[in-house]
Amino acid sequence: MSKITVKDGTEIYYKDWGTGQPIVFHHGWPLSGDDWDAQMMFFLKEGFRVIAHDRRGHGRSGQSAEGHEMETYAADVAELAEALDLKDAIHVGHSTGGGEVIRYVAKYGQGRVAKAVLVSAVTPVMAQSESNPDGIPMSVFDEIREGTATQRPQYFQDFTMAFYGYNREGAKISEGIRHNWWRQGMMGSIKAHYDCVKAFSETDFTEDLKSVDVPVLILHGEDDQIVPFELTAVKAAKLVKNGKLISYPGFPHGMPTTEATTINADILAFIKS
Repeated sequence: MSKITVKDGTEIYYKDWGTGQPIVFHHGWPLSGDDWDAQMMFFLKEGFRVIAHDRRGHGRSGQSAEGHEMETYAADVAELAEALDLKDAIHVGHSTGGGEVIRYVAKYGQGRVAKAVLVSAVTPVMAQSESNPDGIPMSVFDEIREGTATQRPQYFQDFTMAFYGYNREGAKISEGIRHNWWRQGMMGSIKAHYDCVKAFSETDFTEDLKSVDVPVLILHGEDDQIVPFELTAVKAAKLVKNGKLISYPGFPHGMPTTEATTINADILAFIKS
């Protein structure tokens, strides 16, 4: 397996296929690079070099006890980009991965990044606070932590229903997609998954969004039950200097999987624009 070892000794697993302009995919919680299968295959056939890593503590990467916060996630990506000598790259992040993308691009991407894509992303900030009064109450994230820490196998199975909008009337449920989400989640570290809840809910990416100069595409489903559209995408689009927002009525949080044809086409058009 392809891995690099970052500064604190943690191994980061990655897939690197093809040649041409690189597209780097950043996955959501609590998944792995495998969550980008539909995009990896599509963009590989379109002539791009496609790369997807497993965040530390997730998938096949090392299960370090520490470092499960955005600063370290972004630093790990910077080490991967340097090791693979990635230049003129497009970075695409889903959910937690969207936060990872914008932090990496803002802090480390100078001279290496061409464009960024935020899909169902947690930016600018999720959790309710004095400065973010319309955010999601901390009790919601405490419930995610409790479920992860004490009953992860069943909690992860149940989580797929809202994630993919399978709890909506008339939804066509794919048990294969649900099982694959569970498989990816259970490969990772329970400690990493627990700690990552704080990273994706409480990290404030406002200044990162403001500072990024490259074009940013923001894609979000209007029926996202995990990362609400109005709380995140609408606000993020107003903060970036050179941004474009596309929203999709009825699309769920996991739309890169359930609506891959639409999402892939819109990302491709943005890359070529």
